[in-house]
Amino acid sequence: MAQGAKPGEGGQLPGHKVDENIARVRRSTPGVGLISPPPHHDIYSIEDLAQLIHDLKNVNPKARVSVKLVSEVGVGTVAAGVSKARADHVTISGFEGGTGASPLTSLTHAGSPWEIGLAETQQTLVLNGLRGRIAVQVDGGLRTGRDVAIGALLGADEFGFATAPLIAAGCIMMRKCHLNTCPVGVATQDPVLRKRFTGQPEHVINYFFFVAEELREIMARLGFRTLGEMTGRVDRLNMHRALDHWKAGGVDLTKLLHQMPARPGVAICNSERQDHGLDKALDHLLIEAAQPALDNNQPVRIEQPVTNVNRTVGAMLSGEVARRTGHAGLPDGTISVKLTGTAGQSFGAFLARGVSIELAGDANDYVGKGLSGGRVVVRQPKGCTRDPLHNIIVGNTVLYGAIAGEAYFEGVAGERFAVRNSGAVCVVEGTGDHGCEYMTGGVVVVLGDTGRNFAAGMSGGVAYVYDPNARFDVLCNPAMVDLEKVGPADTLATEDPGRPRQRAHDVEDSGMGDVLRFDAERLRILVERHHLHTGSARARELLEDWGNALKGFVKVMPRDYKRALLQAQERATAKAVAAE
Repeated sequence: MAQGAKPGEGGQLPGHKVDENIARVRRSTPGVGLISPPPHHDIYSIEDLAQLIHDLKNVNPKARVSVKLVSEVGVGTVAAGVSKARADHVTISGFEGGTGASPLTSLTHAGSPWEIGLAETQQTLVLNGLRGRIAVQVDGGLRTGRDVAIGALLGADEFGFATAPLIAAGCIMMRKCHLNTCPVGVATQDPVLRKRFTGQPEHVINYFFFVAEELREIMARLGFRTLGEMTGRVDRLNMHRALDHWKAGGVDLTKLLHQMPARPGVAICNSERQDHGLDKALDHLLIEAAQPALDNNQPVRIEQPVTNVNRTVGAMLSGEVARRTGHAGLPDGTISVKLTGTAGQSFGAFLARGVSIELAGDANDYVGKGLSGGRVVVRQPKGCTRDPLHNIIVGNTVLYGAIAGEAYFEGVAGERFAVRNSGAVCVVEGTGDHGCEYMTGGVVVVLGDTGRNFAAGMSGGVAYVYDPNARFDVLCNPAMVDLEKVGPADTLATEDPGRPRQRAHDVEDSGMGDVLRFDAERLRILVERHHLHTGSARARELLEDWGNALKGFVKVMPRDYKRALLQAQERATAKAVAAE
């Protein structure tokens, strides 16, 4: 949820540091800066956080889900909410640690020491009978075995180290991590500087050996045999010697070192497992029906009703696919799921390649969150007379953080559509405010109206908006994007809209140069596929008069993204010429 060294602040990786490796991992474009905004746009309440935790546990039930909080006033109350949201683990992060790129003002004026936040968290969780349900970790400037001992006595089960092991590996804390000029080769992509790195795993092992040795000596003096026996034993901390020191000036630590009274059945350390309710998931039925596909790649077709109590439909199934095949997934269309009704939150979250889910009805927030190569289709039920251009069919924060795949929605989406999309292609018939915010890749086509602040922070990818009445320019945020006409349709051939030539992502994956050259062709393919999967009347109307419809589209193109694509194209051309 935040970083202890700079709570409430985002970060930015300058474009000159984004090399091919970083761009590949972050699913961005080399040379284009990466923005990490301060808020998580899928979390605006403790209920949203609970939904995210549920999503993650569905896609990987064996994983522990951890939530990181800043050590500050009130952190105990937030930690109690995190425990009730069924997180397995919470980290209390103090102000002292953090990246060397943290602003000095943040390091000196934001956050509080980890001891204060940890004490408040322990007391609040024990008071509310929640401590046994969740593991508590502390980090933020831990250096010695003494720090570990104090952390355990204040209530921590686990301990995070970063800065000290980094120093053991060779870091000299120049605090130039964001400049790409680290003189010892730790925080840089410069190959010349990276050769200066002399760190060895043995250096870090040796450091932790002495941390553990010091901790053992302290435990022996206190009479503890195991670290678990120490957890939460605040009564073994002696504050008198510190208070008697003249520098302390009579500081009152009684609230910090308050020992919660023992109550029968109330734990003071992590001793239970959270109940995530995964046994109730609809995906158990889907996985059972999909066994031929999972075991032998045999195509399967599944039909089921769905209601809004069925949350995160498709995530557990996708987790099974990922465990067996990785991100490569299954062949296209191997698992086809057709559902009817109203879906709950996170419909089609993390959907893997080879899995397609079609819903005749509508869905709540987070549809296609983290889409990972699958296909999500939400269309109106047969016989429905509502106008899709004025009917909300999916909720807010749809396709949040999607990395691959395609989605088609026969209706309007809520706010924050395709925020942080980095690779999915999608077509929708209208959006609310803040569409395509912080988008770094992929393609979005909007066949109707949009809300305000479209494309804020959009650093990559392309959006096409149908704007025949020329109203979109006042709704789009121009800080990082330009509005252009859609490119020529020279290579376009007239085809039956019901039989598109290729998959949508074939055009997206065909090369960087094609992103700039084949606007009209790609746009038509996407509209064709939208009509194919949803039967959209709007798509049919546009395709029947495509020559005029094309004139009504506006292309939203990030400036840095276009520059990077042109530079990549020039390098590729020069390389080809040199090869000849």
